[in-house]
Amino acid sequence: MKRISGIVTLLLLGFLLAGCAGHEYKDGIKSLENDNYEEAVEYLEKAVEKEINTGDASRGIGIAKWEMEDFEGAFKAFEEALQNGAEETAALYNMMGACKLKLGDPASAVSYYEKGLSLGDCSEEMAKEMKFNIIAAYEKLKDWENAKAVLSEYVSEYPEDAQAAKEAEFLETR
Repeated sequence: MKRISGIVTLLLLGFLLAGCAGHEYKDGIKSLENDNYEEAVEYLEKAVEKEINTGDASRGIGIAKWEMEDFEGAFKAFEEALQNGAEETAALYNMMGACKLKLGDPASAVSYYEKGLSLGDCSEEMAKEMKFNIIAAYEKLKDWENAKAVLSEYVSEYPEDAQAAKEAEFLETR
């Protein structure tokens, strides 16, 4: 799971563009930007309770919990974000896939990565990351054939990726 911090930055930008109503939300975002994750969760949970930017506040809770390595809590918050009107973005689905991968559910991770890849806002860098993570998910599933197929496509798109070359060597033994 490469470059998760870049995704977090993109999601934070989304908060700033969404506008800020209520000091709980503003303080939560400020705490998140300052890497004060526990405080961010407290403020953002209050924003959710007061129904202030509920979708974006839930997404912020997810980011903070991800950073605190509470992957189950992060995933739940991301789900709540979507249920409460947060914009469906490739970055959000990438984070959800990453949570599922960390939680030992690689099949679900693949689904979230594929959803993220299907969205129009998926940057080339994020697409590369999600495609690589799909390979990792198939490996965790011991689904060597799909892992090899996705890796073959990946290497043709990104021949300079040294880590992919190592993965190819590994999969040749399977």
